[in-house]
Amino acid sequence: MRPCRSQDVIGSMGICQWLLGAGEGILMAAAAAYGFYRSITAFILFLIPACAYLRVYKRVWRQKRLACLERQFKEAIRILAGSLSAGYSVENAIAVGCGELERLYGPDEMIVREFVHMREQMNLNESVEKVMQEFAGRSGLEEAERFAQIFRIAKRSGGRLVPVICHTVSVMEDRSQVKEEIRTMTASVRYEQKIMTVIPFLMILYIDVTSPGFFHGMYETMLGRLIMSGCLAMYLLSCWLSQKILDIRIG
Repeated sequence: MRPCRSQDVIGSMGICQWLLGAGEGILMAAAAAYGFYRSITAFILFLIPACAYLRVYKRVWRQKRLACLERQFKEAIRILAGSLSAGYSVENAIAVGCGELERLYGPDEMIVREFVHMREQMNLNESVEKVMQEFAGRSGLEEAERFAQIFRIAKRSGGRLVPVICHTVSVMEDRSQVKEEIRTMTASVRYEQKIMTVIPFLMILYIDVTSPGFFHGMYETMLGRLIMSGCLAMYLLSCWLSQKILDIRIG
């Protein structure tokens, strides 16, 4: 099992993810060129923003990985609290946590590699506070940053670590529950939003099949192309607004 020594716990996308993102970008470029311009030239021009779409795809991929890491971190802290309650020292609790997390998630998961890395750093006489703070900085998790700060203050002030960690776990679980409730409440709306982004193209395709030539005036005249350009701008604006509305964050 190889510990994660990179500066980013999430890591980088593999070849498959890059190809999938590029494929989605090309598909959207083709759909936009067909639906709004019916032009090969438009498709070639749309390949430029399709390449920029890879940044959006990467951001979404990282958000999913970060949400997965957040769930794993919450479970890791719960295991750590249980080990401390059983009388283990912090160093031994982290070592025990490595085995528990490996059995739970497998040896290649992010949180397992990080806990192995922390254990090895402590074997090199690094302080627990330092390795916790390094993990928080690399992970980008707000919960990890808060936990590292609380852990450092409690340990330096001689406070009781077990009640502090148990309280932190309770707070994290409450936040996770709120997030899950929001996801559940907005799940149907998100599904409807995805369907609505596809509906315009399906309508155009349906009219093309049932009434060939109905849209020719929109693609062959200057006025029609201007109108379709305005429709494309409104479509992109509506997609952006729907994403902003559904992007609910818990502070």
